[in-house]
Amino acid sequence: MKVPHKAHVALVDGTRFVLLRNEGQIFEPKLVMVEEPDLEETNFSAGVKHQDRGSQITGNTDLNELAHGAAAAEWLNAKALANDIEELVVVADPKTLGEMRRHYHSELEKRLVGEVDKALTHEPLEKVGKVLAGA
Repeated sequence: MKVPHKAHVALVDGTRFVLLRNEGQIFEPKLVMVEEPDLEETNFSAGVKHQDRGSQITGNTDLNELAHGAAAAEWLNAKALANDIEELVVVADPKTLGEMRRHYHSELEKRLVGEVDKALTHEPLEKVGKVLAGA
């Protein structure tokens, strides 16, 4: 995957959100930490739809985790609207990524250069860079 120089990378799961920036080259990302925002989980709209049928059946749907994904998308929307993010790659586990997509603003969608559906929030930055380079 191409990760443009200076592009932001959002690592998200149901409990953690880390914003990184690529200081390396397009095919050899070198990720550095920008911030780890403290999100306010207020959007529990997933409770209405339960879009993940498998988790609904097994009882594994955690509304707090989905609300965290929605809060991360809303935070990224605000940054895109303020022109603080020009290019963005989102890396999130499949359930969180699905919830985030439901909340993307059209301005954020214009700035997306890629998405990776993997849980990497607790991995070293070097490993995340290698996964992105190979995606």
